Amino acid sequence: MGVARRLPTQLNRLGGFVRGLLRYELGGPIVALLALVAASSALSPRFLEPYNQRILLLQTAPLALLGLGESMIILMGSIDLSPGSTMALAGTISAMVFTRLGYPLGVSILVGVLVGLAVGLTNGLLVTKARIPSFVATLASLVAGRGMVLVLTEGQPIVGLSQYRVFTDEVAELPLMVWLFIAFGIANYLLLRRTSMGMLTYAIGGNEEAARYSGVRVDAIKLLNFTLAGGYYAVAGLMMNARLEVAYPWTGWGYELDAIASCVLGGIMLSGGVGSPLGPLVGAYMLTLLTNVLILLGVNPYFQWVVKGFVLVAAAVALTRGVRYVK
Repeated sequence: MGVARRLPTQLNRLGGFVRGLLRYELGGPIVALLALVAASSALSPRFLEPYNQRILLLQTAPLALLGLGESMIILMGSIDLSPGSTMALAGTISAMVFTRLGYPLGVSILVGVLVGLAVGLTNGLLVTKARIPSFVATLASLVAGRGMVLVLTEGQPIVGLSQYRVFTDEVAELPLMVWLFIAFGIANYLLLRRTSMGMLTYAIGGNEEAARYSGVRVDAIKLLNFTLAGGYYAVAGLMMNARLEVAYPWTGWGYELDAIASCVLGGIMLSGGVGSPLGPLVGAYMLTLLTNVLILLGVNPYFQWVVKGFVLVAAAVALTRGVRYVK
């Protein structure tokens, strides 16, 4: 009887806690994440093991960087389909500079980041100067970027990247690349919430024409965001070099969809102008967590795609409730 009496009280407290969280911009994604963690812990006792959590964070890091870059584009009301190809191209060229040209690791990393920035700048110029819709411009980058990777590598992996393990070396109990994605998340938050550029990014996503009439240099903001996003994708490519110790020509294949999914799961509206800068971090962790627990449960790899699809539909429905206008 005592347990029966306490149960409604505990449920009321839990409901109050959830309602309190939902008042915040990132509340919905956090509630979904907590529910997913609780369910995963109950379904698989191995989920909370330190080794599994370390693997989960290492898998999340590159996707988190892709999601952060993609979010900057989506918040402007645009879309970027080039994250996967950009990370592959940056990782490949960095690996070639290191292994074939013999340059130091630091120089190789810098070259990789510059490649990503160059791809992002190209995307931005196509959108702002050539007036090509972002979907088409970045689709061209997706195809051309992957083609360049295959041409450069002749379809063969580049090996001998053991020194890239600097990204996976532990610092204060966590791999460096985990600290990196946390640092990038904080920097992204400060950029979008504490600077005029960030406020203008949200303004463009809310109503681009109104922003133009208000004197906002829309093209300059778009160009800067696309360029920065390319740099984020490049860092993700370097992280993949570190995780695999090999630069595969098909690295990042399909990751552009995972990047967009991370934004959706993190509460960012695809119509632009709405969402937390930290949302992609939560979304990337949820997406990786979902795959992780399905593997632990021994679910058929093909069926995993079906489950992820249903989760994304549920997230999209929850995110668009009450929304009457979508660009």
